[in-house]
Amino acid sequence: MTMESLSSDLKEKAIVTEAQDQEQQQQQADQATPANATAKKNKKKKKAAAAAPAEADSKEEQPTTVDAEGDEDENDEEGDDANTTEATVVKKKKKKSNKKKKKTAQTEPPTIPVSKLFGNKIYPEGEICDYKEENLWRTTNEEKRALERLNYDQYNEARRAAEVHRQVRQYARRTIKPGMSMIEIVEMIENGTRNLVEANGFESGIGFPTGCSLNHCAAHYTPNAGDKTVLQYGDVCKIDFGVHVNGRIIDSAFTLTFDPVYDNLLAAVKDATNTGIREAGIDVRLCDIGAAIQEVMESYEVEIGGKTYQVKPIRNLNGHSIDPYKIHGGKSVPIVKGGDQTKMEEGEYFAIETFGSTGRGFVHEDMECSHYARVYDVQHVPLRLPRAKSLLTRINKEFGTLPFCRRYLDRVGEQKYLLALNNLVDAGIVDAYPPLCDTKGSYTAQYEHTIVLKPTCKEVLSRGDDY
Repeated sequence: MTMESLSSDLKEKAIVTEAQDQEQQQQQADQATPANATAKKNKKKKKAAAAAPAEADSKEEQPTTVDAEGDEDENDEEGDDANTTEATVVKKKKKKSNKKKKKTAQTEPPTIPVSKLFGNKIYPEGEICDYKEENLWRTTNEEKRALERLNYDQYNEARRAAEVHRQVRQYARRTIKPGMSMIEIVEMIENGTRNLVEANGFESGIGFPTGCSLNHCAAHYTPNAGDKTVLQYGDVCKIDFGVHVNGRIIDSAFTLTFDPVYDNLLAAVKDATNTGIREAGIDVRLCDIGAAIQEVMESYEVEIGGKTYQVKPIRNLNGHSIDPYKIHGGKSVPIVKGGDQTKMEEGEYFAIETFGSTGRGFVHEDMECSHYARVYDVQHVPLRLPRAKSLLTRINKEFGTLPFCRRYLDRVGEQKYLLALNNLVDAGIVDAYPPLCDTKGSYTAQYEHTIVLKPTCKEVLSRGDDY
C-alpha cells in the first residue's frame, strides 16, 4: 500500500467520525428542547402568579401574549385568575359599604331625634283617606294635585311632629304602670318629646302641657310642683300631649287603663273618634259630624261595679281647628247633634277628639289650675305690677301664644310668680284653663287625632299602629 492511499483512508475515517459526532450533538439538542420548554412554562406560571394580585389591586386588564411555542391558553387562564381576584375585592368593598349604611335604630327610652332616623328628612305620611261622594273628583284632579305639591314642606313639618308623637306615646304606653307618680309620667313624656323633636324655641318643641287627667276629670289636668298624686290600678288616665314644628301642632290623645272592666268605655270613645274622622271633609258641616259622633257613642254600654251605664258624649267638650302657634283655632267640632252650621274648608287642620263619660256628660271647672295661654290677639293693657310686666316678657319670649303650665315657668327659672300670673289673668292678657270634671265617681275617656284637609284627600297625621 502506498503512502497516498493510506492518507486518503485516514481522511475518510475522520470525516465519518466528525459526521457521527454532529449527529449525536443534534440528538442531544433535540432531547433537551422539551425540557427547556417546560422550564420556560414553569417560569412563566410563577411570574403570572406573582403578578396577579398586583394586577387585581390596580384593576388593570391582563393582556394576552403568544410565546414562541404558540402558548396562548396559558395567559387566558392567568386572566381568569386575575378577574376572580378582582371580583372578590369588589365583594368585600360592597360588604363594608353595606355596614356603613345600616339604619339607625331608636333607643329605649327614645333619645335619638327623628331627623337623625330619617336622613333624607322625608317623614312618613299618616293615614290617607279619600273624600266622599261629591268631593271624590278631587282625588284625580291635576290642578288640586299641583296645589298639594306646593304645600309639601308644610305637610312634611307636620309629619315630623307626628312621628315624634308616635314614638314618644308608644314608649309611654309600654312604660306607664300603676305606682308611678303623675309628675314622673308627664316629665318622661315631655323630656322624650324635647329630645326627639330637638326642641328649639319657636322652631320646634312641645305644643302644650301634657295632660294626664284621671277618672272623673276629663281634661286640662297636669300636676303642679309638689303634686304627689300616684297612678292606681283602677284609674282611667287620659294622656293628651302636643308636638309642634314651626308652629304646626300635632294634638293627639289616648286613654290608659289597667282594669279590663273599662274596655267598653274606651271602645266607645275610640269608635266615636274614628267616626268623626270618617265624616270630616271639605264643605262638611260641623254639626253633621257631631250628630254622627253622638249616635255611635251612645250605642255603647259599660258595666262597672255591677251597674250598667250608657256611654254619654260630654256635650260641652269639642274638637277644634288648629292654626299656626294657636292650639284652638276659630272653629269647634261638636260631639253632639245641633250647633254650628259652619263648613270645613280646604287646607284646614283639625283636632278630632271625643270624650265619653259614665256620668252626666257635662263638665265644669274644678281643682287647682295648671294650664295657661297668652291671649292670641290681645291689645295693649297697662300693668301696674312690675313683676307682672317681667313675667309677661318671659312668657312672650319662651312660649308666645303656645299654652304653658306652672312647671314650665319653674323650668325656665321663674320663682314666686303666682301673684303676677293671676294679675295677667285678671287683666285679660293670659287665659287660665282649669281642670274640667264630670261628677265625682264617674269615669271619662278620650281619644283624639289631628287631620289636615289637603286638596286631594284628608290625611290623619297622628295615626299609628296603636290607635
